[in-house]
Amino acid sequence: MDEPLTQFPRRPRRLKIIWSTRSRPIFFITACINNRWPLLKTSDVHNEFIRYCLDSSKRTGVWVGRYVIMPNHLHVFVSCDGSLSLSRWMKGLKGSLSKCLRALGQVGPFWQDGFFDHLLRSGESYSKKWQYVFLNPVRAGFVERAEDWSYSGEIEVLSWE
Repeated sequence: MDEPLTQFPRRPRRLKIIWSTRSRPIFFITACINNRWPLLKTSDVHNEFIRYCLDSSKRTGVWVGRYVIMPNHLHVFVSCDGSLSLSRWMKGLKGSLSKCLRALGQVGPFWQDGFFDHLLRSGESYSKKWQYVFLNPVRAGFVERAEDWSYSGEIEVLSWE
């Protein structure tokens, strides 16, 4: 008889203290809609995402760089100064977008538990990761050129200096 598969924790552990030579590290974040329903591809959600990111940067010390919103998930590059954990910031983002989705007549729950986060370690990994994410709408067949995808952009320029 085969060994049972090991159960993984439902939510991945988050870094509590981040050691970095940079004063503000850059994280790559992915969050997915529950059951992968295509709920995010609307201008209302896109506008709410931008509004939340702009408003929260002043309050929380979390800055959003480049992003791509796909129909059932989103990719975001963020930098933070430690004044608010990524988990709390993501909880606020998910709450804000959930409120927008409810206003559009959608019924929750909207989000999968947790999110994926990865600490980027070099400027090269940022540009490589961005090129991969930027082409997601092309690979999914939504547009022929990534530049034509309406639900991506850059809110703040995140630099490695």
